[in-house]
Amino acid sequence: MTDAQNTTTDGAPPAVEETAAAPQSTSKQDINPWSVSGEVGEDGKVKAIDYRKLVEDFGTSLIDDKLLERFEKVTGHKPHRFMRRQIVFSHRDLTTILDRYEKNQPFFLYTGRGPSSDSMHIGHTQVFDFVKWLQDVFDVPLIVMLTDDEKYLFSEKRTVEEVMGYSRTNAMDIIAIGFDPKKTFIFSDFEYVGGAFYRNIVRFAKRVTYNTAKAIFGFDGSSNIGKIHFASIQGATSFASSFPHIFGEDEKKTAAIPCLIPCAIDQDPYFRLTRDCAQGLHYAKPSLIHMRFLDALQGPGSKMSASDETSAIFLKDTAKQIKNKINKYAFSGGRETLEEHREKGGNADVDVAYQYLQFFLESDEELAQIKADYNSGKLLTGELKAMCIQHLQDYVLGFQERRSKVTDEVVNEFMASRPLEWVGNPKVPRADLVAPVTEGAGSEGAGDGKISKSQLKKQLKEQQIAQKKAEKEASKKAAADASQTTA
Repeated sequence: MTDAQNTTTDGAPPAVEETAAAPQSTSKQDINPWSVSGEVGEDGKVKAIDYRKLVEDFGTSLIDDKLLERFEKVTGHKPHRFMRRQIVFSHRDLTTILDRYEKNQPFFLYTGRGPSSDSMHIGHTQVFDFVKWLQDVFDVPLIVMLTDDEKYLFSEKRTVEEVMGYSRTNAMDIIAIGFDPKKTFIFSDFEYVGGAFYRNIVRFAKRVTYNTAKAIFGFDGSSNIGKIHFASIQGATSFASSFPHIFGEDEKKTAAIPCLIPCAIDQDPYFRLTRDCAQGLHYAKPSLIHMRFLDALQGPGSKMSASDETSAIFLKDTAKQIKNKINKYAFSGGRETLEEHREKGGNADVDVAYQYLQFFLESDEELAQIKADYNSGKLLTGELKAMCIQHLQDYVLGFQERRSKVTDEVVNEFMASRPLEWVGNPKVPRADLVAPVTEGAGSEGAGDGKISKSQLKKQLKEQQIAQKKAEKEASKKAAADASQTTA
């Protein structure tokens, strides 16, 4: 992965040279939803993940300059640094989402988290940071799936109660990213599955044979049937009709509402299957946008692991722990001696401290200068690590301050089944205004769970008022920004 000023001609993140030592045996890179490992060469060294090859193997499309230009033109926002630096590098039908945003047709964001520990690490939060930015840019609903059932099914030791507890604490971590509760729904599979969601799970499951699941995910005769079935649960979240409290109960309308799924590339196999099933069910295919992994401290060719304290910077780590981990474990691209480093320069492409700065440093110009200085030998490894430590300490401290304000009541608000509020493209009036179903219709309802005409009229009016309010606020913000610029 290189910075925005040093990309390859075909737009793919370039492969990096081999890095940390590994056992003396060769193997190909292995990227799947449960493990990530780079290729091991004949010299026993682990190579960085070859994202160019993943694009070819998975059949995705690269996010090139032309698509970035269209993104900025349609949204009015400069692409996120992840997009500019090819950290977000690949997609499936992102153009469809941009088409819908231009017309202000409804869509939603969907991402998830498998709760495997009581604290997330900074590798987990990078996707959520990007999702929050997308939510702010598009102003659309966000659905966050906590796959506690998956973590139970794929573990020999964890109990149901344990993973459900992790769901609560991980939800607090996710909320601390800064999501808007008015347009964000977080749910636990163990708690939410049922009703319309379960109907879609069954519809999905009926279209997937064991042979298909075996071919895609590598299951064998020893795999429990829950693992095989889980793909239908993760896939059903892609369908708007799984959430009638948000999009309404009219499946003829909700079938046309797609989602955009920002995720790490290892999750793509689930959604290749989902896109196939969606077509057969006459549902909108989910669109995807893929991120590269935040490398483990040990170097490219791996990713941070919640089960390995030495591989990751956790969101509960103190400033001292962060400093010690970077100094002790972060793989270096420096030379053997100071003299050699000054003479020949380092290799930023394999240096973990530099890799982390690619994720956390906003300025493209500053990042490019750091790389040039390090590769020339002007900047030493210790100095580069010190920069990285400061940025990570600031990031984790800011997160911890926000996390301290997330109470059980706040979690309950985000996880409650309720209508969400959103405007979409403020330049184009929403023509759909799909009214969600509200529980307890009272005297106005028909008593059968369906929405009455008076309720529909009331909700449409409320949505129109909310849209006008948002447009007014956007106009005020634009005027304030313009006045600051001229000042």
